[in-house]
Amino acid sequence: MNLSGKVAVVTGGASGLGRATTEVFAERGASVAIFDLNADAGAEAVKALGEDKSGFWAVDVASADSVEKAVGEVVERFGRIDVLVNCAGIGPAEKIVDRDGEPMPLANFEKIVGINLTGSFNVARCCAAAMARNELVDGERGVIIHTASVAAYEGQIGQCAYSASKGGVVGMTLPMARDLAKLGIRVNTIAPGIMGTPLLRGMPDNVQQSLAASVPNPARLGEPSEFGGLAAHIVENGYINGETIRIDGAIRMQPR
Repeated sequence: MNLSGKVAVVTGGASGLGRATTEVFAERGASVAIFDLNADAGAEAVKALGEDKSGFWAVDVASADSVEKAVGEVVERFGRIDVLVNCAGIGPAEKIVDRDGEPMPLANFEKIVGINLTGSFNVARCCAAAMARNELVDGERGVIIHTASVAAYEGQIGQCAYSASKGGVVGMTLPMARDLAKLGIRVNTIAPGIMGTPLLRGMPDNVQQSLAASVPNPARLGEPSEFGGLAAHIVENGYINGETIRIDGAIRMQPR
């Protein structure tokens, strides 16, 4: 699928990997709908991308009503949805039992899974329904890309909830691809390693250097634009389906 003239929804698109993805897609001629909760960052992104080719929607990905309303408004404005990239997510670390012997509050686990896993499915189900109304071109009506993490495979201490949520994203990729195959909708997932998002770039230099040194090759942090470039390639390569692709410099995370 050529991105030129297509309409892409990017959750978490106002910052980090999502923002980088919107930039790559816009450069390739796509219109972009940004779903995020940060209205100021969303407005800044729309200004940078161009108000005629982008829009911002304040969306809680874990809310059925919020997502259904936003997806309907995107279709009303742009006429269609061709691509979804799920980048919205959270990842606070917390041990199952703390230093005082108290168990991790169940609500904390449920929140992470609710945003990262349920939220990804929630937006995917609504966008897939919109994509199903597109005309079939070269066997395709749409492309869905989820974001997992290397933590889905090598979760570190304190990442039980985060790893469970991202492992769930990996686990639903193939069945979702199979489920939507007859509609001509492909589904894939990207599992990034240590990426140089603005949040991480704000850490002290010695911390960044230590993280970079842990990556076998190249020994550096991943660039958000590399994530966006991979997302664009997945859209454009019609034979990639049902797959999770790691983008991590061959890192395998240690326990801590």
